[in-house]
Amino acid sequence: MQKSPLHIHVSVHDQELKLRRGRKIIRRYPVSTSRFGLGSEEGSHRTPLGQFRVSDKIGDAMPAGTIFVSRVPLKPDDPLPPTQDLVVSRILWLDGLEAHNANTRDRFIYIHGTKHENKIGLPDSHGCIRMRNADVIELFDLVDVDTPVTIRE
Repeated sequence: MQKSPLHIHVSVHDQELKLRRGRKIIRRYPVSTSRFGLGSEEGSHRTPLGQFRVSDKIGDAMPAGTIFVSRVPLKPDDPLPPTQDLVVSRILWLDGLEAHNANTRDRFIYIHGTKHENKIGLPDSHGCIRMRNADVIELFDLVDVDTPVTIRE
């Protein structure tokens, strides 16, 4: 008997990500969505809603806490980028599957780790879904490219 596929569900209201297999919740993680609210407009820094898929997984086997710039890991002696919204540990790059969120991949909306784990559970990102580093590493190892993702209010 084949297992039903995994599906990621993000609740913006609850600031929570659930990993499901069918109706069963496999994992539950607190997250941080955008401090600027919801939307799909280019440059808005808002979290998009709707149906997505994991289009790419970046960071496999990198140490926890690795900082990525343009999806490339920084070396230990590289200068830190001049932003507080660092992409850390792992990247699950989302691709929008509906007309209103089709620009999601081009907006570089990810599920990723953060240096601001103390703000997980509060809307604080610039559009992405932030997770604790240990949580995003676990999720990364559990899901595949093309895993469906739903982001709801």
